Amino acid sequence: MLAQLSIRDIVLIDRLDLAFHDGLSVLTGETGAGKSILLDGFSLALGGRGDGGLVRHGETQGQVSAVFDLPLSHPARALAQAQEIDTDGDLILRRVQYADGRTRAFINDQPVSVQILRMVGAALVEIHGQHDDRALTDPAQHRSILDGFGELTRQAGEVAQASDVLKRARQALQSQRMRVETARKEADFLRHAVAELGKLAPEPGEEEALAAQRQGMMQAEKVARDIAEAYEAVGGGASPVPGLSGVLRRLERRAVQAPGLIDPSTAALNTAIVALEEAGEALAVAMRAAEYDPRVLERVEERLFALRAAARKFDVPVDALPALAETMAADLAALDESEGSLKRLEAELAEAEAAYIAGATALSAGRVRAASALDAAVKVELPPLKLERARFITQIDSDPEARGPEGFDRVEFWVETNPGTRPGPMMKLASGGELSRFMLALKVVLAERGSAPTLVFDEIDTGVGGAVADAIGERLARLAARVQVVSVTHAPQVAAKAGRHFLIAKSAQAGEDAKERTVTRVTPLEVETRREEIARMLAGASITEEARAAAARLLAAAGIRG
Repeated sequence: MLAQLSIRDIVLIDRLDLAFHDGLSVLTGETGAGKSILLDGFSLALGGRGDGGLVRHGETQGQVSAVFDLPLSHPARALAQAQEIDTDGDLILRRVQYADGRTRAFINDQPVSVQILRMVGAALVEIHGQHDDRALTDPAQHRSILDGFGELTRQAGEVAQASDVLKRARQALQSQRMRVETARKEADFLRHAVAELGKLAPEPGEEEALAAQRQGMMQAEKVARDIAEAYEAVGGGASPVPGLSGVLRRLERRAVQAPGLIDPSTAALNTAIVALEEAGEALAVAMRAAEYDPRVLERVEERLFALRAAARKFDVPVDALPALAETMAADLAALDESEGSLKRLEAELAEAEAAYIAGATALSAGRVRAASALDAAVKVELPPLKLERARFITQIDSDPEARGPEGFDRVEFWVETNPGTRPGPMMKLASGGELSRFMLALKVVLAERGSAPTLVFDEIDTGVGGAVADAIGERLARLAARVQVVSVTHAPQVAAKAGRHFLIAKSAQAGEDAKERTVTRVTPLEVETRREEIARMLAGASITEEARAAAARLLAAAGIRG
């Protein structure tokens, strides 16, 4: 529940700290005293829309903090923990509003986005009023409200899951059909291409190896003639080695006659002969290496031409031909297997569709039963609220062909304000006062099936009095037995039934510049001051003894004496 609300420098509120308790609390005061300011500030702490105009005149920023005392299992704690927020102890929502329009949001003093603050705030507080724009008057939420009332939330979740399975099965089948259709159109081309590439049998890196071989053979052709001429001069018929060998032998025979004169020459000639012989051997090796078979060169060139022609035909690099061959073979194999895949996916789709239809049909029937029970329960609450001639209708429009995650049904809360009139959407047909009473009746019924821990009702008793106001007070008190209820009210019958009563009033005070400023004050009332405030609500500006006596009777009827 809401334990404390602190407001600093918001419009006419300079400093305010309010402690709340469980049960029913009411806030009363004269028109213009600042009740709406208080609720605007509270809404700001819950993630409501910020506005620089909310900051008190002369200040740079305002601030609102709301402290909630919650059980450890409350969903709001789980939401905060999902954002890695420490949730030990109380949960504190805080919003800083700057005069330039900027805002900052905090949960337990950890900065969060306004969206996160709003999400957590929605799990903690529901605010209802004549112009409420939240779940009860939002048709988009009526289906989930009905599911909650009828205890169909789990079943609705299963239908949503079945819808997701159905969607994925439909997408898988559609995708496979597109692939098969594309493959069928290209089947002849694929078969021809697979056969052609299979015959060609390209290998990774083959182009580079063939090109290098071809280049080497072409270079060898150019140098082979020169190598042959060099070999002929050094080791062939024109070689000087035989002549030099003969000269060397003659000199060696004369070496004994003049060794000192001949030895250097024979050594040099011997070296020259050895060098020439080695050169001849090297040239012979080069000749053999330079030899090539023109037929081999022709085969290499034909292979390169075939590979490059295939690459141009299929618009890929030559090195990509092996991978392309594998891909096309796989596509052709997939085409052959496609009929089996289509049949399997069609069976899966039929199974998913049957499961979805069964779940959605059962959910739709459950919603019809829940709608009947909800209408009957709300009907019981209407006569005391002077809506005995009105009718509340949970309108369900079902379309088995509209297969969404929510099932077949569109749900909207309708009303018939008078017998014989055309029923229609609650927000369009009900007047402000009627709408607030319809919402109160609905909320009383729904609260039995779960609710936010704190409900705030903003002047839902406007335009009613007497027995209707008393009935509203009774229902607020019934709600307060299950959840914390805070009501801004103008009805003394409602105020008298509260366990705690706050008075909102304006007063003047001197500022630091000695100028008088108007501020809003909120005061908890004890029995005597409370009786006086209820008497004012009954009588107006001039409080009479009769009004005081009537106020005492209202309090006594609520079990409060003083």
